[in-house]
Amino acid sequence: MQEQGIEQACCDDGAFLLVDKPVDWTSFDVVAKVRNAYGKSGLKRKVGHCGTLDPKASGLLILATGRKTREISSLEVLDKVYEGSIRLGALTQSHDTETAEYGHCDTGHLTPQQIREAAASFIGPSLQQPPMHSAVWHNGRRLYEFARKGEVVRERREREIMVHRFEITAIELPHVSFVLEVSKGAYIRVIAHEFGRTLGVGGYLASLRRTAIGSYEVSASRSVQETVDAILSGRSLSSGQRS
Repeated sequence: MQEQGIEQACCDDGAFLLVDKPVDWTSFDVVAKVRNAYGKSGLKRKVGHCGTLDPKASGLLILATGRKTREISSLEVLDKVYEGSIRLGALTQSHDTETAEYGHCDTGHLTPQQIREAAASFIGPSLQQPPMHSAVWHNGRRLYEFARKGEVVRERREREIMVHRFEITAIELPHVSFVLEVSKGAYIRVIAHEFGRTLGVGGYLASLRRTAIGSYEVSASRSVQETVDAILSGRSLSSGQRS
């Protein structure tokens, strides 16, 4: 296992910090908290994240500090693994729990075989349009800025994504639990929405946790507070990669 630690006060090289982001925090909230901790400890450090995690999702967020910020692009391209649940038989505008449900319908007729076959149909490459409730730029504004005003941008540019794995781990209708392994740029909220549409009942992402980015695992991460405490105390906090 390769170790990555919080850099010591005398070192300017920086590090990759593995943080377990809590629900309802933005990725920038975590960056700001860590950057502020360095400031309080008397150190000036660049801090950036290696791939956004939605506010309603928890799990692995990799931060880069110091000179390691130059390597952010090398981590952004890595595949990601998620676990979570989809609520079938209802829709939301944001495709997750950020907005209210509508369009309810019965799911009692769905069989485990139908559900698993629908998941299998997502394996492979496809074109995905980013959701309106996302941070993608359009004409100098974030898409979510349009969405919050009730505006819809139809010409959102599609991007090619790859779904390597879509495993259904539990079925307790109307909820379905899953594990997904996807390429860079894949929105799990959109997959949840399209999964519900494939089954003819609609669906949205009820919960999501990122468990791995490439060889980095959430099991090797620390909470935001543990990370901040380590910076303030000057302790080394090691995080690792899967072997």
